[in-house]
Amino acid sequence: MRNGRVLGNPAARAQIAAGAALAGWHGGGAGGWWQHGNGGYGWVGPVFWPFAYYDIYDYAMWGYGFGAPFWGYGYPDIYAGIFAPYGYDDLSGYYYSPRRAPRGRNTAIDRLAQLCGDDSSEIAGLPIDQIAQAIEPTEAQRAALDDLANVSIAAAQKIRAACPTQMILTAPGRLAAMQARIEAMISAVATVQPPLDKFYGLLNDEQKARLNGIAENERKKQGNGSLVASCSAAPPAALQWPTAEIEARLHPTDAQRASLETLQGASAKAADMLKASCPVDDAVTPPARLAAAGNRLDTMLGAVRLVKAALEDFYATLSDEQKGQFEAIGPRRTS
Repeated sequence: MRNGRVLGNPAARAQIAAGAALAGWHGGGAGGWWQHGNGGYGWVGPVFWPFAYYDIYDYAMWGYGFGAPFWGYGYPDIYAGIFAPYGYDDLSGYYYSPRRAPRGRNTAIDRLAQLCGDDSSEIAGLPIDQIAQAIEPTEAQRAALDDLANVSIAAAQKIRAACPTQMILTAPGRLAAMQARIEAMISAVATVQPPLDKFYGLLNDEQKARLNGIAENERKKQGNGSLVASCSAAPPAALQWPTAEIEARLHPTDAQRASLETLQGASAKAADMLKASCPVDDAVTPPARLAAAGNRLDTMLGAVRLVKAALEDFYATLSDEQKGQFEAIGPRRTS
């Protein structure tokens, strides 16, 4: 997980995320119902959006083929935040480990931190030499490229800082963590956008073509995934609201049913918002792709806030026993 060449491959990241997501899960089956179309997972234990920095970076710099993991995030991840598949015993494995690394560090927490993002220059830095070799920059362009590389590390630090540090056992808590993670990603994009615009604006047409040629070569290595397909795919049957199970477990009052209906309405609206923000075509330049990523994250943040507010209102009407029954819905599911 500390090998930059490995983590630079979206398929490898998906495989790592899949292994980590199911490592502490007792739901049974070969796969989990909250799995993404590329084989990865939006939730790995308490962490939402593992390898977030890479997904933003890959889409912005390399585009279409690398963009599918980024655009695969959406409403199903909000749903998985409400009905998380992990029980207490599942989550405890992500925080406590009988094996201790040197100096008493918790190896499980170390693994979570790596999923949250690595801000070292070897991992988070741009491929400066590769870009410089392609565009043969002037002195001013090289200075702008170096500044962009430094800012990219600062952006990775923002995302890493949003990694959860304690066990999250409630649906409102999970959506709060999800919101914080997306807010950090938005801040990271806002940090990188100006220096990326400046660097790209300093290039002449031939240099831009060379830079985009690197992206084309990288895309050929990965194949052409469909951004529209990964973003706008219909949610699987496993993500249908378990209304009957909620009724049987909670025995809600009329007031609670009304609040639940409001939550379901907010959830449906969030799904529509995110589907409407799916790309029609791939943006053709790195600055345009980063801006598209920022707009998508803004929509995701609005959707999460909408559902989170309705969820908190519904949750506040429940007794402690009802809350326990509600939280037990997700872990009881199988693939």
